Amino acid sequence: MSTKKGNISVQTADIFPIIKKWLYSEHDIFLRELVSNACDAITKRSTLASSSGQEMPNGSVEVIIDKPQKTITIKDNGLGMNEKEVEKYIAQLAFSGAQEFVDKMKDQGSDDKSDIIGKFGLGFYSAFMVAEKVEVHSLSMNEGSEPTLWVCSGETDYTFEKGTKTTVGTEIVLHINEESKDFLDSWKTRSTLTRYCDFMTYQIVLTDLEANKNIEEENAKAKKEEDKKPIPFDIINETTPLWKKSPSSLKDEDYKNFYKKLFPMDADPLFWIHLNVDHPFTLQGVLYFPKLNPNKPVQENNIKLYSKQVFVSDNVKNVIPDFLGLLKGAIDSTDIPLNVSRSALQGDPNIKKISNYIVKKVSESLKKLYKNDREKYQNAWEDIGLFVKFGCTSDTKFDEVMRDKVLFKNSDDKLTTIPEYIESIPSEFTEKLKGKILYFDKETSDHALKDQLKAKSIQTVITDQYFDPHFMQHVEMKSVGDDGLKFVSVDSEIENLFESESATEDDMKIKDFFDSTLVNDNNKENFAIEIKKVKDSNTAAYFKVDEQMKRFAQMSKMMGNGGMSMPLKKTLVLNPLHGIVQNAFKLSDKNEDLAKKLCHHVKDLATISSEGLKSEDKGAFIARANDLMKELTQLAIH
Repeated sequence: MSTKKGNISVQTADIFPIIKKWLYSEHDIFLRELVSNACDAITKRSTLASSSGQEMPNGSVEVIIDKPQKTITIKDNGLGMNEKEVEKYIAQLAFSGAQEFVDKMKDQGSDDKSDIIGKFGLGFYSAFMVAEKVEVHSLSMNEGSEPTLWVCSGETDYTFEKGTKTTVGTEIVLHINEESKDFLDSWKTRSTLTRYCDFMTYQIVLTDLEANKNIEEENAKAKKEEDKKPIPFDIINETTPLWKKSPSSLKDEDYKNFYKKLFPMDADPLFWIHLNVDHPFTLQGVLYFPKLNPNKPVQENNIKLYSKQVFVSDNVKNVIPDFLGLLKGAIDSTDIPLNVSRSALQGDPNIKKISNYIVKKVSESLKKLYKNDREKYQNAWEDIGLFVKFGCTSDTKFDEVMRDKVLFKNSDDKLTTIPEYIESIPSEFTEKLKGKILYFDKETSDHALKDQLKAKSIQTVITDQYFDPHFMQHVEMKSVGDDGLKFVSVDSEIENLFESESATEDDMKIKDFFDSTLVNDNNKENFAIEIKKVKDSNTAAYFKVDEQMKRFAQMSKMMGNGGMSMPLKKTLVLNPLHGIVQNAFKLSDKNEDLAKKLCHHVKDLATISSEGLKSEDKGAFIARANDLMKELTQLAIH
């Protein structure tokens, strides 16, 4: 074969600069593209060999680094190509859409670089992001074929000549440019191959010629055979990932070991789901429920997306709903294109089906665990509770399965569902608490009131100020009607549950005295005092906040709007049947100063029992308490 020149069929010579410009931030993708192409070539040879009765050697891809020569070679034993095929599949077909590509980049730009290669058939040409010259050495498996060599130096011109390859397959030699010389270090290429090719279908071997040569030289100097070192070869991938195996053949340790491979710094996962469906779309994978580390922020990109065992992305925003973002693992689907951008995902009709299927499998798995192993479900709740509540408020189908399986801690520090809580209400309070779920906000509610309710066998569910208000509102909205549910705080319901009497004229005098002592020290618009004669209550006073205003503040705080920027109106509810309240008023005629100190102390105790003292108020409280104790002890002595 004589040397032959040609020209890539593209109407502009700007194609290579544009490839480099628009794909430079993702230039390590060239390894994925070239190794993936090599695996495809092996598969094609295997298929053709099988149909024609030919012998097929074990398929493998070798990535060879020659640092002194500044080359990286991707070598496969696939079906190979003759000159016509090289010209068709590399020089011509790959650029069938190149003009459209160029026009798009010039006319409107793009924020979406990840889709460019696959959309325009430029997989092979990703090599020019890192190479100043590319050689393709190939020998076709067809009998009588001659080896061919194609050379291109990053321009639209190329040359053909007779090659020297003696074995069937293809070798792509990349002469690495100065900007990409870090790929000549084996650690860089190894980490890139591991990221993109960790589970490709054929064995991928990384060879560093310089390192091997150094070992060969050392071996030549070795005096004893046992002193010689073996020539290393680095097998990059696992050709059969866990998700390709039958669940019945796997043990718990297999799943844990695979998790460690994906996330080596994590503790063992809580449990997992093995996905496997082939209709109406194909999907395989393993999703893990991780144990959360409170000292480590929740990371995104924990689920790796593969297509035919080729890594595509760890951004699965449109495949996995946000509420499942805490999960970790891998999914593989042939119905997702290899090079997918976010916009491509949104437009793919299979994406929504896949997303719905994953949600269904997760909810079914949690339902099964709840039903068959309640103890394990409860032990995992601290880690999975947030995303289950988030899922209920985000996805209707998930909510239908999981809402009644959401757990809250109750007054006995035991986990309970909403239906179980309703069942626990004592019969004598059934009518008063019909449709009501008493909740105790662990940061602001009055602890003494919770304990008093517990003494009457009335449980409360303990909530936080972060996501629970959102979930509570969701439950209320979903249960509108005669049998609707309503969350009510303990401070707003206590007077309805304990027997009370109407306030007398003397009781109102007590209120007036506390008013004159305390209201002047507080913002009148945000502070008020009420009298409630509650029998069987050992609480002198407690704070009550309007339920709707409290919810609004909690929701605002959860959404990052400050929450408490507008002070809530708080009402100090006094119980005139309590001794300390009565004594404070009786003292007012004899020792008004001491009586006022007792009024402040009642308010301080109510504050401590509910939201607690702010750091800036602790000093004043300690000073007041010391002053009160000093005066009381002096009176006791005299």
